[in-house]
Amino acid sequence: MAGTFVLSKATNGQFRFVLKAGNGQTILTSELYTTKAAAENGIASVRTNAPNDARYERKEAKNGQPMFNLKAANGQVIGTSETYSSASARDAGIASVKANAPDAKLDDKS
Repeated sequence: MAGTFVLSKATNGQFRFVLKAGNGQTILTSELYTTKAAAENGIASVRTNAPNDARYERKEAKNGQPMFNLKAANGQVIGTSETYSSASARDAGIASVKANAPDAKLDDKS
């Protein structure tokens, strides 16, 4: 089952998207965008950058749990993961983004 980008509008009028794996689990969350077009460009950037391992910043959250950011070629963060219980679980999350993002369908709920 393929992944899905879910585009939504926040209560403050801004837009965000999440990438969900085929099982429905959220594997990447965007920052807030001021326009729908900017959020759609963010989705396109995730599709482009997801296969490139060098675009993943593997790090620890403030609580010490592993997590990652997906960055564009210019270094800007385009998506952030949840926190994981281990580095291997984080790496599995990265593998899931790589597998799901390029061909994920768009579910526009905005």
